[in-house]
Amino acid sequence: MNLSMRVEERTLFSKLDFNFIIIILTLNFVGLINLYSATHGISAEYVGGLFIQQVIWLTVGWTLFFILTFIDYQIFYRFAYVLYFINVILLVVVELFGKVALGAQRWIDFGFFRFQPSETMKLAAIILFSRLLVEKNPNGSGMSFKDLIAPLFFIGIPTAMVAIQPDLGTAMMLTAIAGSMLLFVKIKRSIIIGLCVIAAVSLPVAWNFMLRDYQKNRVLTFISPTNDPRGTGYNSIQSKIAVGSGQFLGKGFRKGTQSQLEFLPERHTDFIYSVLSEEYGFLGSSIVIILFMALFYFMVQISMQANDKFAALLTTGVFAYVFWHMFINIGMVIGVLPIVGIPLPLLSYGGTSMLTTMAGLGIVSSVAYRRYLF
Repeated sequence: MNLSMRVEERTLFSKLDFNFIIIILTLNFVGLINLYSATHGISAEYVGGLFIQQVIWLTVGWTLFFILTFIDYQIFYRFAYVLYFINVILLVVVELFGKVALGAQRWIDFGFFRFQPSETMKLAAIILFSRLLVEKNPNGSGMSFKDLIAPLFFIGIPTAMVAIQPDLGTAMMLTAIAGSMLLFVKIKRSIIIGLCVIAAVSLPVAWNFMLRDYQKNRVLTFISPTNDPRGTGYNSIQSKIAVGSGQFLGKGFRKGTQSQLEFLPERHTDFIYSVLSEEYGFLGSSIVIILFMALFYFMVQISMQANDKFAALLTTGVFAYVFWHMFINIGMVIGVLPIVGIPLPLLSYGGTSMLTTMAGLGIVSSVAYRRYLF
């Protein structure tokens, strides 16, 4: 009996993609070290609180990761609409009763935890979008404009809702994820051109009637941050100083002047990569990018080897989720993209963001786990 149980356990764990898991663990470890250093100059109580909370989120996140790994991902196909509408309801709750912080109403305050539904909405949207793309194009023969109406409608609802909060960064992220997933299904070239034209025409409309003044200032600051160095351009300038001052090898652990002397804002969340670049230089920051590239490589492999189209689309959606967060976050801290308040996956401090990321990666792990069942 004991021998049989041991064989089953070995079989159970042998199907795990350990390369995928090790890369995630490595990024988590880098994130914890970086977070401790980023908050070192604030206060001992605050540092301990943030660091311990992040360890708790990671513990819960890894528990969620392995639970989802061992659950058949097909369950998400069946409950896609349920998960989606639960998150839509939560977004409505945020709009009516949400906590306002930093000029935005994005959180539900539970006292011990501030929950941000727009983060979990990204994952729910990926799941439903994957199901809809499978249903509308089951044979892979190609999608017409009529087939795209339902997927675009369901992605448009949360995009509009988070834009109202206002959370332009998350609205852009939902659009980018959906667009990335559409690239992996057959769509007529004329439809792609038409969508691009619609997007181009929508830009001036959005600028004049949808964007608020502070959002316009972020774009203008990106173009010329020195126009208001003590106001809207301050964050971008300080971030670039931190990144550049790290040079090749960096200043060393807890020796970054921009972060330790508190010139760098939001250094434990949006600008965590600036701290990393200052303390470990071009070499350290490049290693982190290489780790992300390795993570993306394994996700592409998992998607290509998936047993069905739904699994491949799920993996593609989570890939897009992590990629665009990384791309936009690093782009904004080095000054090549406007600052929109997007965290760096697996490194930035945050409860809802970390749990959502780990849940998404857990779903990818579930897909990888079942590559060997057939």
